[in-house]
Amino acid sequence: MSELDEKLAKLKATAVDQLSQSGVADIDHELLDVLIGRLRLIVDNKDALLVSGSDPKELETVRKNFVVKKLEINDKEKGAAAVSAVAEKMKGIKFKNRAAFYYMVQKELS
Repeated sequence: MSELDEKLAKLKATAVDQLSQSGVADIDHELLDVLIGRLRLIVDNKDALLVSGSDPKELETVRKNFVVKKLEINDKEKGAAAVSAVAEKMKGIKFKNRAAFYYMVQKELS
């Protein structure tokens, strides 16, 4: 296993753990793998792999860069509500894994 593969596997393991902590019982591993794959370019940037659920600017960035650009959902209120709902569900987790956060946002919007 390459160093990159090991880092991605660790990122996924953390995401699965945080999803479980947040009450997600039936994880769609195919979707999670797609989200992990999108993060492969930033896997060495620990700060970029985390989401600050208490920072309004960070949550707006998630809405713009993930909800609008990747999921193509342009309804600002709907996107912001989904991001806020996930931040609330994950509020007990200090270092929120970006893959887990994105997973929950995407599920919230589907």
